[in-house]
Amino acid sequence: MTKLDVGGEIVSPPRRGPRVSPRLAWVAVAPFAVWAAARLTGADRVGGAAVALMTGTPYVAAASLVAVLVALAARRPAVIAVAAAASVLLAAVVLPRAAGSAPTATGPTLRILTVNLFFGAGDAATVVDLVRELRPDVLTTQELTPEAVGALDAAGLGRLLPYRHLEDGPGPSGSGIYARHPLTEAPGFTPEGGHNMPAARLALPSGPPVEIVDVHTLAPLSNGDVAQWTAELAALPAASPGVVRVLAGDFNASLDHADLRAVLGRGYADAADATGDGLTATWPANRRHPPLITIDHVLYDERASAVRTGVHPVPGSDHRALFAELRLPGRP
Repeated sequence: MTKLDVGGEIVSPPRRGPRVSPRLAWVAVAPFAVWAAARLTGADRVGGAAVALMTGTPYVAAASLVAVLVALAARRPAVIAVAAAASVLLAAVVLPRAAGSAPTATGPTLRILTVNLFFGAGDAATVVDLVRELRPDVLTTQELTPEAVGALDAAGLGRLLPYRHLEDGPGPSGSGIYARHPLTEAPGFTPEGGHNMPAARLALPSGPPVEIVDVHTLAPLSNGDVAQWTAELAALPAASPGVVRVLAGDFNASLDHADLRAVLGRGYADAADATGDGLTATWPANRRHPPLITIDHVLYDERASAVRTGVHPVPGSDHRALFAELRLPGRP
């Protein structure tokens, strides 16, 4: 390295880090800019692969920091600005899920446990142990087969949650609501061609009536399935003044899907998002790798509050069970 003699003192020129070509920097930055724009504009509504890809937004947000470093190495203001903007925008939609908010409702507590039983194969004894441990007022189940109903009863679920409204069925079609307090069947929500989605009104010892909707939308795996999935999310009932409504189950959607955000826009909040657990993945469970995406949710009337949430493994199921403790609205 050449050294310079300045005023009798030998100094070395300042060292600079490796430089990246502007073209390579744009190649690295452009995908993150496109992703951020797609997420903000709800471009996943076009269907196809965009629906599946959008669930990866939290990982893309983390990876966008690498693109910022590449842009800095290119030393071009334009590419640096685009990289920084994309990273900030992605962080803005993802990081609040890990922050949570303080509950404000003052009414009675409602505890909900929801689990997809994976064609009825989820271990019944584990589910019943979770009910004993967490003491939910309501258990919503998806992919509830007649055999799974028998296994849950044999494991003692009926003694813990004696009230039920079941629409069990073969394969992934069945669902069912179990409760600690009396249930009154509500108008069913079973879109043609989709899974059963029973609804029931729960009579708590105190507090307002609560309507529970057991959600299981069709997985958006093909273009036809995406259309059905979109229609099912759009048809979920909005919050209404006369009843506190809770939607709990397997939505096959993450908070990065525009269609699920539209459901939230009809008067709901996401329990895990509200407690700071919104980045805790629920699927696929019981694999060699940890769960990757968050598609199981408890959505509650925004007049209520979420106090705590948690996920729990269930052997035999490809979903983690999701628990949420809510605080219902107090008396006006």
